[in-house]
Amino acid sequence: MPAAAVPRPVVDPRTGLRADGGPEPDRLALLGTLQEAFAAAVLATDPGAPVPACGDWTARELVVHLAGVHHWAAGMAAGDDTRAEVLPVPDGGPEALADLYGRHAAELRAVLAAVGPAARASTLVGDGPVGDGPASFWRRRQVHETLVHLHDLHAARLGSGPAVVTGDALPVAPEVWADCVDEIVTMFQPRQVRLGRMAPLPEPVRLVAADLGWSWTLGAHDGGSPDDEAGRRRPAATLSAPAHGLALLLWGRLDPAGAGATVDGDDAVVRRALGAPVVP
Repeated sequence: MPAAAVPRPVVDPRTGLRADGGPEPDRLALLGTLQEAFAAAVLATDPGAPVPACGDWTARELVVHLAGVHHWAAGMAAGDDTRAEVLPVPDGGPEALADLYGRHAAELRAVLAAVGPAARASTLVGDGPVGDGPASFWRRRQVHETLVHLHDLHAARLGSGPAVVTGDALPVAPEVWADCVDEIVTMFQPRQVRLGRMAPLPEPVRLVAADLGWSWTLGAHDGGSPDDEAGRRRPAATLSAPAHGLALLLWGRLDPAGAGATVDGDDAVVRRALGAPVVP
């Protein structure tokens, strides 16, 4: 594993902004780039193609799902948590689906730009399913949502998740995939525990993005604050993979072999962690 040339950014899960004084990425611009890539992939994909790792979804249902999530997230960013996330599934071919997606993608970007990152919004951080925080939370959250579903759409097009490679298909740097991992470790997995959707992990697992040398501990803060040093527990095993493989493994899109993962320590501990619903 290479030594980290740059320290891992510290991002506040409540805001989606850096808490270490480092430069903020332009997540709104990145969201636009990923949405454009998704819309282009819609036109290249059979709407009836099954989506690997997404149950019985077809590409049509995936596209409508992400359009609906964008519509819902736009409402959340504006402080309205009453919007429905589910949209009607339209008939028609790729062009009709691309039009539907494009409208809701543009809506989300417009709302995020209009309200600004500091506006009060409904977020996913709080004591219940919905909390309060700044709209910047949604810039980060929707980048990762779009990125993972872009992988899903290319997997449907190619017939296999491992067949999707980074680069032109998934136009982001490893640091973006690493931020996706960070969101799971610091926001989603603790939220799943807090909402009673999973039990705390019996043994934490150290996660290493092998291409960056960055690491996290999944389950270190179950039942406590990510800033609670006294509540940290030592990991029982280490799971290493390139940043994109690590993110897609945690999101259930790849298995360890497809993610290029290796385990140091108790393999059973890693299997239990990967089998838990660490994301919704």
